[in-house]
Order: sequence, then C-alpha cells, then structure tokens
Amino acid sequence: MHDLIIRNGSLCDGSGIPARTGDVAVDHGVITRVGRVPGRGRTEIDAGGHLVTPGFVDIHTHFDGQVSWDPQLTPSCWHGVTSVVMGNCGVGFAPAQPDRHDWLIGLMEGVEDIPGASLSEGITWEWETFPEYLDVVERLPRVMDVAAQVPHGALRAYVMGDRGAANEPPTEDDLRRMCALVRQGLEAGAIGFSTSRTVTHLAITGDPVPGTFAAEDELFALGGVLGEVGTGVFQLVPLGAGGEKVDDPLGEIKWMRRLSAAVGRPITFGLFQNDNDPDGWRELLQVAEDAVASGADLHPQVAGRPFSIIISLDSTHPFRRRPSYKRIAHLPAAERRGAMRDPALREKILGEAPDDADPRSSLFPQGYERHFPMKANQPDYEPPADESFDAVARRTGQDPETLIYDFLTSEDTSGMIYRPLLGYSEYTLDPIREMLLHPQAVLGLSDAGAHCRLICDASTPTSMLTHWVRDRSRGARLPLEFVIKKQTWEPAQLYGLRDRGLLRPGYRADINIIDLDRLSLRSPEFVHDLPAGGGRLIQKADGYVATVVAGEITFREGEATGALPGKLVRGARSGPVVL
Repeated sequence: MHDLIIRNGSLCDGSGIPARTGDVAVDHGVITRVGRVPGRGRTEIDAGGHLVTPGFVDIHTHFDGQVSWDPQLTPSCWHGVTSVVMGNCGVGFAPAQPDRHDWLIGLMEGVEDIPGASLSEGITWEWETFPEYLDVVERLPRVMDVAAQVPHGALRAYVMGDRGAANEPPTEDDLRRMCALVRQGLEAGAIGFSTSRTVTHLAITGDPVPGTFAAEDELFALGGVLGEVGTGVFQLVPLGAGGEKVDDPLGEIKWMRRLSAAVGRPITFGLFQNDNDPDGWRELLQVAEDAVASGADLHPQVAGRPFSIIISLDSTHPFRRRPSYKRIAHLPAAERRGAMRDPALREKILGEAPDDADPRSSLFPQGYERHFPMKANQPDYEPPADESFDAVARRTGQDPETLIYDFLTSEDTSGMIYRPLLGYSEYTLDPIREMLLHPQAVLGLSDAGAHCRLICDASTPTSMLTHWVRDRSRGARLPLEFVIKKQTWEPAQLYGLRDRGLLRPGYRADINIIDLDRLSLRSPEFVHDLPAGGGRLIQKADGYVATVVAGEITFREGEATGALPGKLVRGARSGPVVL
C-alpha cells in the first residue's frame, strides 16, 4: 500500500512535455510511480479534471527574518510554492556581530521594506556565524523547504565593521577573511552568494548596501570561492536594474560574463524593462545568450509581471504629506476613510500642497498615467492605458487627484491602486513574455517576504497560470507546459536542486493539485499580523485543491492542514533517489 496516491489528474510533469492523464504514487516523501497505479493508498486524492504539477520553486525571496517566526512562510505557501531560496540582493542576517543586529535590521528595512520593529521582535538572534544561522533555521519547523545564500552586505559588515558598511574598499586581509567566510558558508550548506549594485537599494539611513561599489577584484575573489568549492550560484542586482540611468548599460554584464567563465559557476541577475531605456533589455539578453559560447553561464532573472506597488490608505498615497491628512493619519483605515469622505475635509486635503518632502514622491509624478484602479477580486496586471486615472481624467474633464481621492475613500471600490514601476513602459506585457521565452532567462524576482507595505508579488506563481496560460486577452499567451517548467524544473536546476521539480519516480513528492478553471487571485489586503503588530500586504488564491510537500498534504483548498514537513536544504542535490 502506498502512502499517497493522486489519481486521474492531468499530469504536467515539469519537463515541458505535453500533459497527460495519470496517477502519482508517493512513499516516504518520494514519488515512486507515475502513470497507472494499481492497488490502494493510505490516502488518496481524486484529481479528475484537475492539473497535477511539481511544487513551485521560488528562487528570489527575503524570508531571512520571517523564517524565525512564521512556519507557514506566508504568503508563498498560498500559491503552490514548496521550496524557496532566501538571502538575495546582498542582504540577510548572517554572519552577524552581536553589536550589528540593529544595523542589519535597518539595512533590511530600508532595502526590502520589512518593518524594523517586526524584525527586532521576531528574530531570535541565536547565531553569529552563517553556519550557526543555518543550524537555527534547520531546527525550526516549517511548511516548505528553504535554502539560503551568503549575503555580501552582512559579510562586509561582519569583517570590516563601519568600513564595510560605508562601502570602503577592503584590505587584503579583509578580502581573505571574507573569502574564508564564503567558503565556510558554502561548506555548511549555502547554495549561493548574493550582492547588490543598484543605487536604489538603500538602508534605512539612506546609505547604499555594502558592496554596491565593490571593485572587480573583490567580486572576482568572492565569486572565485564558488568555483573553488564547486557549488553555488552568484546572484546579484546589477547597476541599472532599479531603473536608474547608467553610462554603460553593458558594463555590468561584461564583468559577469568574465567572472562566470573564469570560475565555472552560474550567475543570475535581475532584469526588467525600464523607462530610461525601454529596449535595452534585448541587448542584455543577447549578450547572455552569446556568453554561452565563451564558457559563461548567465541567467537573466525576469519577473512574471511588472514590478509594481499597491497604493492604498494603508500603504502610501499622494495625500499622506498634506497637513489636514496628517492630522487624521493616526486613525484606523476604516475611520480614516470615513473621515476623508467628509466634504469639508475632502476639499481641504485636495487643496493643500505637501508640507514636507515626500521620499516617495517619485511614485506620484504629475499626470498619474501609470496609476490604475484595481477591481475587487479581479486584479489585472496588464491594464490598458485608457484605464489609467490620467486617461479617465482627460476624457471626463476631471482632476486626476480628485478621482484618486474618491476611489481611495469610496466604500464601493477595492481602495487599491496598481502602479507599475518597471516592466510596463509600453503598457503591454509583451516584453515580459519575450523575456520569459528566452532560453537563458529564469523566472524569479517575486521578493516574497519583502516590500511588505507596498508590494505583494509572492502571488506571481498563481498569476503565471491565470494570466499567461488562461486569461490574457491583450496579446499571445504562454503554453501551460512551458509555464509549469518555468516554475519547477528550471529554477531547481539553476540552484542545483536536482532532486525536485519533476513528477517522476525518485523525485521529491512536492506536488500541487490545481483546479485551473477555478484558479483565481483574490484582491491584495493589508493586515497587521507581523511581530509587534507590523503591517503588510498579503494576497490569497482560490483553486489550489491541495499542496503536498515531501509526501505530506500541507494545504487543502487554501487552508493549512498543520503538517510541517519542510526542511533546510543544505547545498546542491545530486539528483533523484534511485528506487
């Protein structure tokens, strides 16, 4: 008798081959048979009419702190994710000198918008070194597997103190010590090294992430350790990735190409379309493809939808710095919304100018041409230009700020506004589709666990299916089998997790059962469920019939079963179990 049998599902196995009807048998956390499975299972799930896929692998998350307090790792667990990689973008919490805890929290709060008070209350700090951090993570129960990378920012601060935090160049001894700690981390189970070079990544103090201006000798020395150990991915956010103007758009990829060829390890780097050079991404993709011939292995990491923020009264909005609004800003959102509907207060706020500089003023340029109303429980991540508040204002002869104010305060709307920042220069997702189809591109950039108050792209795995496979109407869609492979086998292969990502005998029994016809994203919602009452955006989905991790059912119809089979993944995996 098998531990679990999933019967009569449409098996989309992660390899890209056409889906076929069949059964999946699971024993001791491993898939043991695929096809027609005779006999019985201790537990059986009828997947007739449903899609059966490998569990999704999200390689770009920031759960480094949340892993201390949240065994579910929400919101990723609601979207079929069964394995995550954290420690991206050069930020994390190990290694950590005891007197650097607050500084590391400020770095993470600034770069990834995770409330510092929540991190201060939630992180246990039972470690100093990176191996000790992994030991603590390994002891904690959780619903999915996690893997970690050594972050450049924490590494520099640990070795160099204030000099590292201030982005001063390392001495020879500094560099030797940093290389030794990267080696120590990899040998303890890190699956990569990460750094950030975009000047848009700033600590809460306004200082760039340590490593932002690192010279090639530092980058090549640290990357060289991956080659010496023979494992790990070099992950980075390159200069220009945040939309900032750069003098040499190809400068970053040139050194990446040389580094990858020299050390024999893959490099993955964030790539978005940006308004400063809307077609520049094509040249970067071509360089990545051409680099293969020179022995380099470059993987542009692309998103499944634009990098966007959600504007609401709970997060940020154009009126937050106006004097009359600031006098009611302390009220709970529902009370604030009601107060703002008062005609006298409405007139006051709309007639005022901000009374101080808004650090987020770049999100509200004159015109509001990239601000779109979000429909309740029908989020559209590819809205046409004529639905923007700016376009509606021009058509109706109204003021766009007045339209936005009334939308945010109405009881009859979602109260949320979609604002794409990167990846929507031409009001179409065709560039993202082209990026996804590129042979060197890997899907990532969900930032799950981060940007709590403004972004919730942890739901990307679901929108990959709803938008790209089923619903897209403003351009070509993507094949189901391609989208599943992009979220399972491909990211697992990049990071050396060769024991997962396929529905085949010997592979880990990480499995999703999905009612594709019913699959849908709910509206984002703002909740205060972080430690210290911290707030964040979350987004749930309907249509996940069940999620299985290591053979145990962790979710049924979006509700946790209480099973916590997730483990720490230490290093690359050689391949499936030989049965």
